[in-house]
Amino acid sequence: MRLVAGALLMTMTGCANVPPAEAEEVPVHGAGSCDASKAQGLIGKVRSKKLDGDALRLSGARTLRWIKPGTMVTMDFRQDRLNLHLDARRRITKVDCG
Repeated sequence: MRLVAGALLMTMTGCANVPPAEAEEVPVHGAGSCDASKAQGLIGKVRSKKLDGDALRLSGARTLRWIKPGTMVTMDFRQDRLNLHLDARRRITKVDCG
């Protein structure tokens, strides 16, 4: 009897409503898509808080990642992220998206 009840319970839970997975957010061009070409003028500038806002505004990106020399970073590509690579003197040496 317990075996039948267990099997019945397992069958019923397999039919339970499962909420749909959340939709993946896809950035719309101009509203989060990164365009590093518009931020190339930042190369040579020293890292600062003001530069954060300027970089995001110029590139159209939603997020910003500062990359110091020797820092390990994830290799995932994010269409909405601007990468600012720094040298040892905290100056921007490279601007790219990802």
